Amino acid sequence: MELQIQIKMNEKLYLRDPEHTELGKNIILHSIKMIYKLGFESFTFRKLALDIGTTEAGIYRYFENKHRLLVYIIAWYWSWLEYRVKIHTYNIYNPEERLRIVLKLLATTVEDDIQTSHVNESILHQIIIAESTKAFMTNHVTDDNKDQLFKPYKDLCKAIGDFILACNPNYKYPKSLANSIIEIAHIQNFFMHNLPALTDFADEKDESKILEFLEDLVFASIGKY
Repeated sequence: MELQIQIKMNEKLYLRDPEHTELGKNIILHSIKMIYKLGFESFTFRKLALDIGTTEAGIYRYFENKHRLLVYIIAWYWSWLEYRVKIHTYNIYNPEERLRIVLKLLATTVEDDIQTSHVNESILHQIIIAESTKAFMTNHVTDDNKDQLFKPYKDLCKAIGDFILACNPNYKYPKSLANSIIEIAHIQNFFMHNLPALTDFADEKDESKILEFLEDLVFASIGKY
């Protein structure tokens, strides 16, 4: 039997924990596929219900609305990514090497994790690139923040910020740089494939060039070049 990763989610993200039932897991699995295919704006619970073979009412028993579901899968991804950061940097004691590992995790294609059968991380990564800002760029962001819905993202940024400080304890902006490199990694990937005039990597469409750019940006910023 394969090991299954269990990620504990904020209870305020859902009405009923989707991890505890087959229908709940199907909601997560198929919503990721559908949001990737249609885009968040065109995604509806009605379409999801038809795809799964259930009712809209059944989905609403798990999530208040489609935005809450989006926040859930995005928060899940950040928690999973923080887990990957911990695994890949375990027993790595050189701070610059740890930071390079993190940058590579952010800049390169994500493969589906066989330990999470109801989540396709490869597809979810594409949703993160295209849709993640919609999780918090809302008029109710303050209330959502009070409910700690964005804690997984904050935890990931803190972990990366700690790696930055390990390289240069005197660097003044670890949190700002941490969340900036996450967003830069994603937006440059999006531009590379969709708005090529806004990036220097369009001709080759090579993720390794984004990684080189991130390394140049980060290590120059913290005074390690």
